[in-house]
Amino acid sequence: MDQNDDSSFSHVRHVVLILSGKGGVGKSTITTELALALKHAGKKIGILDVDLCGPSIPRMLSVGRPDVHQCDSGWVPVYTDPEKSLALMSIGFLLEDPDEAVVWRGPKKTALIGQFVSDVAWGELDVLLVDTPPGTSDEHLAVLENLKKHSKVDGAILVTTPQAVSTGDVRREITFCKKTGVRILGIVENMSGFVCPHCSECSNIFSKGGGEELAKLTGSVFLGAVPLDPLLSTSIEEGKDFLQAFPDSATFSAITRISQTLLDSLQST
Repeated sequence: MDQNDDSSFSHVRHVVLILSGKGGVGKSTITTELALALKHAGKKIGILDVDLCGPSIPRMLSVGRPDVHQCDSGWVPVYTDPEKSLALMSIGFLLEDPDEAVVWRGPKKTALIGQFVSDVAWGELDVLLVDTPPGTSDEHLAVLENLKKHSKVDGAILVTTPQAVSTGDVRREITFCKKTGVRILGIVENMSGFVCPHCSECSNIFSKGGGEELAKLTGSVFLGAVPLDPLLSTSIEEGKDFLQAFPDSATFSAITRISQTLLDSLQST
């Protein structure tokens, strides 16, 4: 990478943005499960949770709200496992009261994001996943501009649900990527059908195929579809590792396929 040796990103091999055009599509869930899948594949992974208004990944990984320490190179990330193979830094760790709404004007948000992105001492990572706020706001630009100062952004994964209202918003995200020069690594269709907790049959309650159709229309790679699975929802709520607990599920297969396709794409660049 084209980085200074003293950069906090100097030993981060790949940086991937996780984007969505709207809230509520499960972007943080996809970020968390991709990180766990890559960790299980033997990679050293980091998550940078920059969602100012909804930093939910600490709960999903059951790390609570630990005190964040500083070293000479910046904030030290929180490790979610004894082997230190999954590192997390969430903007939620830095907010004084996690239950207070963040009612800030743009410049204050931009300044915090700039400092936050620049000042984490990641150490050696294979992949850093960046969970961004929904939409295409100035917060996105602040994240992207500050990342580009320190590292090469390999590209973005766009998360959508099957419905047209969601895929329409993701079209705007695709335009954002093209205007800012961010490579689109692929599209993930989340909540693609509902997995019955009793018989494991998948029913398409929301419709199906919107993400795949959008990928075809825009010339993007379709990474795969992840169903709405009550077992995954429960694992996320309880901060448990779904992939470790349910290796025989169709959802496990979908997430691991997406993570492997992502790895193959990164290694080919």
